[in-house]
Amino acid sequence: MDEPFLRQLAKTAEQSGMIDQVLYDEYNVKRGLRNQDGTGVLVGLTHIGDVIGYKFVDGKKIPTEGDLLYRGISVRKLVQGFQKDNRQGFDETTFLLLFGKLPTKELLTKFSSSISELRDLPENFTEDMILKLKGKDIMNMLARCVLALYTLDENADDITTLNIIKQSINLIAKFPTIIAYSYQSMRYNFQGMNLSIRHPEKSLSTAENFLYMIKGDKRYTQLEAEVLDLCLVLHAEHGGGNNSSFTMHVVSSSHTDTYSAVAAAIGSLKGPLHGGANSQVVGMMDDLKNNITDYSDPAIEAYLTKVINKEAHDRSGKIYGFGHAVYTISDIRAILLKERVRELAIEHGAIEEFNLYEKVERLVPEVFSKVKGTAKRLFPNVDFYSGFVYRLLGIPDEIFTPLFAMARITGWSAHRIEEIVSAKRIIRPAYKNVAPLNGYKLMSER
Repeated sequence: MDEPFLRQLAKTAEQSGMIDQVLYDEYNVKRGLRNQDGTGVLVGLTHIGDVIGYKFVDGKKIPTEGDLLYRGISVRKLVQGFQKDNRQGFDETTFLLLFGKLPTKELLTKFSSSISELRDLPENFTEDMILKLKGKDIMNMLARCVLALYTLDENADDITTLNIIKQSINLIAKFPTIIAYSYQSMRYNFQGMNLSIRHPEKSLSTAENFLYMIKGDKRYTQLEAEVLDLCLVLHAEHGGGNNSSFTMHVVSSSHTDTYSAVAAAIGSLKGPLHGGANSQVVGMMDDLKNNITDYSDPAIEAYLTKVINKEAHDRSGKIYGFGHAVYTISDIRAILLKERVRELAIEHGAIEEFNLYEKVERLVPEVFSKVKGTAKRLFPNVDFYSGFVYRLLGIPDEIFTPLFAMARITGWSAHRIEEIVSAKRIIRPAYKNVAPLNGYKLMSER
């Protein structure tokens, strides 16, 4: 299409799509499905996850320390439990989210074995869907592969609970393999690197197996595997209201197939406002290190002031990795992750960089308050440290968001089952049309 003509059409489309912002207030539209007090609009019920950041006392919203519940169990207790046993917890977390209870040792062993048996991709799938169809974006490749798996499923449209469970476990098992192979294909096709396709190892945990497929045998430590496992546990679920899980509910409510619903959730997570925050944190920290000559408090404060004033980094005015839509005082995921980040930084000789992150964490609230003149409390969320962790693990930036998907497929699957079993009604919110009435003009009159 002619470029000038296309630009003209784009400008026309933009003008026709612009709605006067005053109308949102006039009609009391809940933009972003958020109430004016910052709480979310209640659109559903769930047993699966609960994000706790405040409580109401006599009708007043009171900030509280953050907590995250998986099936009513605090994620802190869950993490402390498997860490006390010196084992990894992602499979246990997956079982809990899908089936609503903690597995016995025997059940967990059988469940983990079932997942490991399903890690391999179908015959010729890697060559046809990943290597031949070159892709620069791994999230896009992941969605494409999920939709391709639909064509290989003889019961793809069956939405009985038994079949959805079967499909969900299969996808949970195959996500790490698809992501690892997509990364290897991307670096081979677009970065001129060697192509390394490693078959999944049944004897390894999900985190270990992923590090093996990305980095190779014996190129990761036990601590690295444990920290990656923790990241997967902390990203596995975050309530029904986060954008991708809500997408899963909306699409599943139409009773479409599992693969279409999962692909839609991937598309939501791919958006930088949802799944790309840890990459933005890493970018901001790289920019900080490139623009200050020392890591003193005054130098960091000056840089952060410039960021807030839209004079540094991406000029957005945002300090990435701080604050949250629900948490008001703290993010339990960031607290749990930070406990292991120091150990990892020491192992990698990166304690100076960890100390820099700690300084930024300490200084951001006071700098933000000083510049903005507000008492709003800023705190680090899970994204502030997760990108740093992935860098220490040798995981490239292109895999940051796919790793998020690798964990969240468990929560998505649980929410899909819940929507199909319980809701039984298509989700259809209201949109008010505010366009003026127009008459039709004949071609000769336009």
